[in-house]
Amino acid sequence: MTAQGTLITGEPGGTLSLAEHAYQLLKDRLIMLEIRPGEPINDGQLATELGVGRTPVREALKRLETDHLVVSYPRRGTFATIVDITELAAISEIRELLEPLAARRAAENAGPALRTEIRAKADEISNVDQTELDQTRLMRLDLSVHRLIYRAAANAHLEDVLIRYDNLATRIWCLVLDRVPSVAGHVSEHADLLRAIADGDAEKAGQLALEHVTGFEKTIRTAL
Repeated sequence: MTAQGTLITGEPGGTLSLAEHAYQLLKDRLIMLEIRPGEPINDGQLATELGVGRTPVREALKRLETDHLVVSYPRRGTFATIVDITELAAISEIRELLEPLAARRAAENAGPALRTEIRAKADEISNVDQTELDQTRLMRLDLSVHRLIYRAAANAHLEDVLIRYDNLATRIWCLVLDRVPSVAGHVSEHADLLRAIADGDAEKAGQLALEHVTGFEKTIRTAL
């Protein structure tokens, strides 16, 4: 089997290809700014760090370029995209329309098993001692909530678009993370949103999602 076709253990009950594994790890590093904006990306070095061949890394980088997280230039190489604060308004405009839509669709479409998962995530947020989590771990928790809602909306096209813009919004947040008091309150808001979705209350879920996105933008602008 070729290197890029090799499978590794992924989520319980599943496997990930090496290319998918590399993609997920690199995407997380780029979103959380562990790979700094504008930083050159050496595929050979990354392959060594991740314990895979160059081919899976190169496949991952192609996908990440589509996600607007890296950019490649002929004869210059590949770089992490810069985080442009001036894009905040444009990103927020899209999210203010689509995040409430996803929340409403999740409330309407989620099946029993997924509603149980959503309630469990709400309980996790309510019960976690957020003072013990650093800002980065809180941001990862925030991302996990959004991914769950998008999946529950049961619209692959909507999910794909929202993941892309949530990634870009999170990079902006991470850029000013040291200038905001805490993201704990921002994350804790999700408990009520998730419970509204689990209860099937589409109107409330949509309203809470809108408030969350607009609150995000206001917090960022205050920090600038």
